[in-house]
Amino acid sequence: MKPRTKEILSSFQSVIALALMLVAMSLASDKFLTMENGMNVLRQISINLCLSLGMTLVILSGGIDLSVGSVLAISGAVAAGVLKNGVPLPGIGVLLQFTVSGAILAGLLTGLLFGWANGFFITRFRLPPFVATLGMLSIARGATQLWTGGFPITGLGPQFGWMGTGHLLGVPTPVWISAALVAVFVLITKKTRFGRHLYAVGGNERAAQLTGLNLKRIKAAVYALGGLLAGVGGLLLTARLDSATPSAGIGYELDSIAAVVIGGTSLSGGRGTILGTVLGCLIIGVLNNGLFLLNVSPFWQQVVKGFVILAAVAADKMGSTEREG
Repeated sequence: MKPRTKEILSSFQSVIALALMLVAMSLASDKFLTMENGMNVLRQISINLCLSLGMTLVILSGGIDLSVGSVLAISGAVAAGVLKNGVPLPGIGVLLQFTVSGAILAGLLTGLLFGWANGFFITRFRLPPFVATLGMLSIARGATQLWTGGFPITGLGPQFGWMGTGHLLGVPTPVWISAALVAVFVLITKKTRFGRHLYAVGGNERAAQLTGLNLKRIKAAVYALGGLLAGVGGLLLTARLDSATPSAGIGYELDSIAAVVIGGTSLSGGRGTILGTVLGCLIIGVLNNGLFLLNVSPFWQQVVKGFVILAAVAADKMGSTEREG
């Protein structure tokens, strides 16, 4: 095969994989290719898409974030807790009550804080991202258990629930929210100085440092944004279920990493796109939905997803080897 042909196929491998999957699933099930099911798939991937956008930024910078599932859980739990129960101030005998907007802000700030903490430990103490975020995974999960007391927080009301279950112009609200975030981060990565610096740091950190870039500031911002986006995902999940559970988000970090890698972002950093991540989320969403419609056991779904991830990483590594050669 000619090098030019290989390059074209490599650039469009996610699109080709998604197209083949759509054809296969539509032939296998007459319920798949319907408007209702299409909206269902988009609604299902919206939460993973929020996490995956943040994960894309982190991986582009040459890092990894294993804590996003737990940060999602604590963000949703904080929002639900302050909305339902308020925050008591025992010293002065006052109970702070929160509106829906205040609860949403509290959830977002919680995600931002945990993401900032990841960046702080990585940049200040030079901890490997894998170790720092693995520790934060445990901290955030434990904090969720402590905040909720091990029990779900339910009954959050229709105003809050609209984020997860509402519709606007016939399209689910989570789809609008995730689509808006995609547009914002496409612009950030393609049209801003921060985006150019992000690719530079991930592509060659030493060279980026020699050109005068503030690596610590860029990495701290990346992890803070990852935490903020995990907070958005936590709000959407909590609103959709009308419940914040201590076990929310378990394993979500794996799905987000899978979506980013399947979408063509290199695990070594410096190469990938937000739109590629969107395609990766769609591939995982279509795969999960199609297997469910075909009554495939959830256990086998995990096996199939694992093989898809391995194939994507193998393709990325082979492509990197060819480019280096």
